[in-house]
Amino acid sequence: MSSAETKANRPVSPHIQIYHWHLTMVMSIFHRATGIALYVGMALLAWWLLAAATGRGAFVFINGLLGSWVGLVVLFGLTWSLLHHMLGGLRHFIWDTGRGLGKPARDQLALATIVGSGVLTVIVWIIGVAVA
Repeated sequence: MSSAETKANRPVSPHIQIYHWHLTMVMSIFHRATGIALYVGMALLAWWLLAAATGRGAFVFINGLLGSWVGLVVLFGLTWSLLHHMLGGLRHFIWDTGRGLGKPARDQLALATIVGSGVLTVIVWIIGVAVA
């Protein structure tokens, strides 16, 4: 058997172009992406705390940076990332109990994660602005 025949008889390995995009597939990608974004958030938090411990000049700089409209957008995104990742973890915890594994339940949990993270982010920011 030639190598060309061997390659032709092999099954096609599943990849992104073969699969149809499903909500749970997108949620898996978002869960990983939000986990990565949380590393950036922790670095910003460490920078902010280090600046607070260092002195007034460094603290004023980082507060000005995070208080700008770009900084606020980044902080809003990090808030969403944190809440989305948390709700995704709860979704996985529900699956670990053996519940919600059917297709309708999986899609409902995924949709609840999307809607819940958006709503909770807005609520957190409304409370944060009202307190500040």
